Amino acid sequence: MAKFLQLILCITHLSLSLISSFALNPQTSSVTNHQHKKGKQSIGVYELKKGNFSIKLTNYGATVISLILPDKYGKLGDVVLGYERVKEYVNDTTYFGAIVGRVANRIAGAQFTYNGVRYKLVPNEGKNILHGGPKGFSRVCWKVDEYFPETHSPNVTFSYYSVDVEEGFPGNLKVKVTYKIIKENQLSIEMSAKAINKATPVNLASHTYWNLGGHNSGNILKHKVQIFASQITPVDNNLIPTGDFEAVKGTPFDFLQPHTVGSRINQLPGGYDINYVVDNVGKTSVMKPVAIVEEEKSGRVMKLWANKPGVQFYTSNTLSNVTGKGGYVYGPHAALCLETQGFPDAVNQPNFPSVMVGPGDTYEHFMLLKFSTTS
Repeated sequence: MAKFLQLILCITHLSLSLISSFALNPQTSSVTNHQHKKGKQSIGVYELKKGNFSIKLTNYGATVISLILPDKYGKLGDVVLGYERVKEYVNDTTYFGAIVGRVANRIAGAQFTYNGVRYKLVPNEGKNILHGGPKGFSRVCWKVDEYFPETHSPNVTFSYYSVDVEEGFPGNLKVKVTYKIIKENQLSIEMSAKAINKATPVNLASHTYWNLGGHNSGNILKHKVQIFASQITPVDNNLIPTGDFEAVKGTPFDFLQPHTVGSRINQLPGGYDINYVVDNVGKTSVMKPVAIVEEEKSGRVMKLWANKPGVQFYTSNTLSNVTGKGGYVYGPHAALCLETQGFPDAVNQPNFPSVMVGPGDTYEHFMLLKFSTTS
């Protein structure tokens, strides 16, 4: 009930004060960056900017709504998919730019057993649960803890308090995410979650849709991708891991050397939607290189580091006639996602790294994105 009332308050405030004014097109936007007012739960847009590099976020779903940077000719462009107005994120089913959780990706049968107790979750993809359920973290208002747009490293911190049995998950959980521009063209995303009173699974992920040619430039089939992962966790027909590990070498999943997304995508039904096992990620949670993406026409390059063992590579296979920013219509393969994460369905796979967080313990997930251009 508390979560339902929170969502109603969030939507009510949005409908009264934001619907008419939040255009997100970087060429025509007149969006005002709203400071958080203590004691009020409201939706706002928060801009971080350093030089020609800027990012806009909303505390609804702790969502990235635009990221603007120059191409090799100095022309600015928005490289993430999203909607024209903030109100559209309330009914979003794509997870555009959101932080997803309490557990990202899929849990088989929307249930798991821990210490002899069976937990039944709220399914939202057939019998399974995806990205935390129908009211996961992407579908709630987050509190704005801090917003420092004028500092040397502009940053904003969102937080959310997830209560016991929310979507069926055990225990209260205090979640935070900080977006920070640490240098021009470098963005860090720091996610944390403290289990308050019970052991609970936690697996947060950033679900940003990237198109380095520009959100309205067409598909990403010519994007060149390198993923530093020698194995995948294969899945069944419902995209649930089998529990096995498979080498990528010599298969369509092999991105150990850079090649274009489209070069072998036709060998897969629909496209890429698979968890890669990042190489050289140990128990020390040290940041490791995950992937490099390059778009030749714009010259833009994105390099990704993270401290999690997996990364879901998704090529927007199910996008179809989604009207986005500026009225542009997104279709299949309009973007790619690189969602660093724990392994899918880890709560039901004993040979996968655990995603359980004990009471009093803190989950930490760090991402670093470095952008540049080729000559």
